[in-house]
Amino acid sequence: MKKLRMITKVIALMLAGSLLISSCASTTMIQSNPDGAKVYLNGESVGKTPYAHTDTKIVGSVNNIRLEKEGYEPFYTSFSRDEEVDVGAIIGGLFIWVPFLWTMKYKPTHTYEMIPATDHKQAAEKSFKAPVKIKSKVERIKELKQLLDDNAITKEEFEIEKKKILSEDD
Repeated sequence: MKKLRMITKVIALMLAGSLLISSCASTTMIQSNPDGAKVYLNGESVGKTPYAHTDTKIVGSVNNIRLEKEGYEPFYTSFSRDEEVDVGAIIGGLFIWVPFLWTMKYKPTHTYEMIPATDHKQAAEKSFKAPVKIKSKVERIKELKQLLDDNAITKEEFEIEKKKILSEDD
């Protein structure tokens, strides 16, 4: 009889322990649009998207992510273990204090939109080719005068800036 009770206690402790340990793990799915991007987690290659990441890090732990795919700009981001409450860890923490270190977990999924490299380069080229309109001295002094009239600057500041503009070479 005593042996049966002892076995029951051991099994109960093992089940409770496994419940507590399993509540320490958190999983998130890392996805990209388009799929198939290489995933680098904290600088190490871990696979391609979609990628399921599981760890037992404590609350506030941060993971740095880099996604790379041919024809797309590299995508840099991070996620931390403070995105959602883990009820199982809170309940376990009521009985044993240690699980309170795992009361938060990751969101179930993280989806990232990758930017095609050609679109980014074209946008950059367009911005460099845009004509730059340079204001004349008269326009700049008129703007200063408007600031003076609006009491945004003092008469002394106006005179100093006006002298600077007039002394510039064309």
